[in-house]
Amino acid sequence: MGRRRDSVLPGVAVLYNHSQRLIRGEPQDLVAEQGVIACAQAVADALQKAGHRVAQVPFCAEVEESLVPYPPAHWVVFNLGEGLEGQLFEEARIAWTLEAKGYRFTGSEGEAIARSAHKARAKSILATRGIATPPWWLFRSPDEADAATALRFPLMVKPVAEDASLGIGPKAVVHNSRQLRERVAYVVDRYHQLAIAELFVSGREFNISLWGDPPEVLALAEIDFSAFADPYERIVSFAAKWEADSFEYSHTPVLCPAPVEPALGACLSSVARQAWEAIGCRGYARIDMRVADDRTAYVVEVNCNPDLSPDAGFYRAARAAGYDYGGMVAQILELALRRKYTYDRDGNARGWSTDSATDRRSRRLQVG
Repeated sequence: MGRRRDSVLPGVAVLYNHSQRLIRGEPQDLVAEQGVIACAQAVADALQKAGHRVAQVPFCAEVEESLVPYPPAHWVVFNLGEGLEGQLFEEARIAWTLEAKGYRFTGSEGEAIARSAHKARAKSILATRGIATPPWWLFRSPDEADAATALRFPLMVKPVAEDASLGIGPKAVVHNSRQLRERVAYVVDRYHQLAIAELFVSGREFNISLWGDPPEVLALAEIDFSAFADPYERIVSFAAKWEADSFEYSHTPVLCPAPVEPALGACLSSVARQAWEAIGCRGYARIDMRVADDRTAYVVEVNCNPDLSPDAGFYRAARAAGYDYGGMVAQILELALRRKYTYDRDGNARGWSTDSATDRRSRRLQVG
C-alpha cells in the first residue's frame, strides 16, 4: 500500500469485542462470538508485518472508553467489532460511534450494518429495488405461526437479527405447520427475538465477495453439498461453520473459484452489485445467494463486514483473485483511508447519502 498524499500514515487500532458470555442463544454460540479474537490477531500481525504502527483494542465494556488512548486525528480503526455478549445491533452502534467520534474506519457505516443485520428489513429493501429474495414471514410467537394459513412450505426458520449461522440447525427447515410452530417457539424462546421464515430455495448456494468503490467482485465461491442426498439438508448450519468434528463441517467444502458458466457468473455478479448498492455497503461485503431450478438468483443474506479470518470465505475469494492475506488486509485498510467522510474538508460525505425527497439545500441522513 502506497503512502497517502500527506506522507504520514496514522496508527491502526484493531478494534474487536472480547465476550466472555452470551445473554441469549445456545452455549456453543460463544465459539462464533469469540472467533473475532483470533481474526484480530491475524489482522494485527499482517499490519505489523507491513510496517504499520498497530494497537490491538479489545473491548469488554463500552467501546468509547477503549478508544480513549487512540484519538481519531492520529489513528484509523480497523473495525472488527461485532458487539458484546450477543447484544442486538451492537455492530451498527459501534460503527455509529466511530462515525460520531470522527474516525476513519474499515467496512460499512452504521446505517448499512443496521439494514443488513435486520433480515426482514434488508429483504424489504431488496424487494423494493426489484432484487429477488425468497418470500418471508415474521412471527412473534408460536400462536402466530398457527394462525398463518397462506404459507408455502418448506420454509427456512431463523432468528431475524443473527449472523454466523446462529440458530440454524437440522430442524431449521420445516415442512408443515407443526414443525413451524416448534421452530418459531425455539427461536423466540432461545434467541429472544422475532423468527423469520423464508421460502426455502432448493438449489446451488453461492457466496459473492465484493470490495471497493465502485464494488469489484472477487472470485465466486460455491458451497459443495454433494455429500447430502436430501436437498433439505443442504444448508450452511451452525455445525457446518463452527463444529470442526461434525459431519456438516467436513462435508461442506467451498469451491472457489466456483465452476459456473459465464452467463450465470455474470448474473451472480450483477445481482451482488445491486444488493451492495441497495443496502449501502462500503469497504467490503459478502452476498449469499441461492440459485433456483429456473436459474433465478435469490439473495438470502447481505453481510456487511464479513469474517476476515484466514480460513473464512472472504479471504478465500481474495486469495483466488491473487491476494495473500497481508495484501487483502492492506487493501481493506487502503479503502478506508481513501474514503471521504462528512467531516472531510475537501468534500461532502460519500458514505452518508441524502434522501432524494429532501431539498438539496437541506441535507440529512438517509433513513430507509
